[in-house]
Amino acid sequence: MPESSISQTSTRPVQGPLSSAGGGDIEGVSRGRSDALIDAARTLSRTVGQLRFGAPVSHVYNPLDYAWPIHEAYLQRFGCSRKRVVLLGMNPGPFGMVQTGVPFGEVEIVRNWLGLYGPVTKPVPENPKRPVEGFACSRSEVSGRRLWGLFQERFTSPEAFFAEHFVANYCPLAFFDAGRNLTPDKLPAAESEPLLAACDAHLNALVRTLEPDWVIGVGAWAEKRAILALTDLPVHIGRVLHPSPASPAANRGWAGAATSQLQTLGVWPA
Repeated sequence: MPESSISQTSTRPVQGPLSSAGGGDIEGVSRGRSDALIDAARTLSRTVGQLRFGAPVSHVYNPLDYAWPIHEAYLQRFGCSRKRVVLLGMNPGPFGMVQTGVPFGEVEIVRNWLGLYGPVTKPVPENPKRPVEGFACSRSEVSGRRLWGLFQERFTSPEAFFAEHFVANYCPLAFFDAGRNLTPDKLPAAESEPLLAACDAHLNALVRTLEPDWVIGVGAWAEKRAILALTDLPVHIGRVLHPSPASPAANRGWAGAATSQLQTLGVWPA
């Protein structure tokens, strides 16, 4: 099987302003930290865009490419201030960030709670078994619905949540073996090493920019990568259960389990 290159955007770029769900253009956002996050994300996207992956990987999606306007708007709107807590996921899910460009980006929550909405182009080549439909995607990302649903219930508004919190993914790429999702930890060492080096550097830059007290891995693998990438920074690192429907523990009540873990760590008040 030939090597899979990173999908690139289709020929027609996104035109016109990105609009919020309420209808207004996204403008007047704070600069500074958000500019640094945008620069770091662009650097990461360029670096991983040069990587190649062999079988069993059939397709590689980079939402920082084809869904860049939405991701940029997410960084501009919500990454403009110091954070106390950064929550770190593994990589894009097929019905979340792959569709919206937002980490754990379940379509309805991104559009209706975060207020982000706009055109998403098609990656080239597109995986026919995992098409990118953007905000027209009718399937729900269970992990994203659980994660953002907890924050939606606990905080009165996105602004209240993002006053102290931020959500990021460690790796920006989604990997597929036809219709099967592949996670970065399953890649062979020769392919994963340059990918992990780029992602480590980006995470380090993100944490230096946002200056959190805590980085919380959403799942054990994300926690492990944070520990390895942030050895030179004065930050506490912990983890919460991953909200994946493949986890029996998550299916027994993820929101309660994650809340308890964050309270035990001292991240959230009891």
